[in-house]
Amino acid sequence: MKDYIEERAVEIANYIIEENATVRQTAKRFGISKSTVHKDVTERLAQINPGLAAQARIVLDVNKSERHIRGGMATREKYLHLEQH
Repeated sequence: MKDYIEERAVEIANYIIEENATVRQTAKRFGISKSTVHKDVTERLAQINPGLAAQARIVLDVNKSERHIRGGMATREKYLHLEQH
């Protein structure tokens, strides 16, 4: 594996853990696709640093379990703003 890919995978995991970031936020921050973020954390990082991969995975799993709540809140906000105008 290329060195820069390994470095990116570690940077991505650290960002996810420190910022409690979602896959979408991380992809936007690093200018890569969501699937690349996912592959870096679940596959590449697991080979390089399994402990860090596990920590990042915990954050991503929590975010995934809460995404339906965030989506509902975003929809509610959207319609509250529409009613006010």
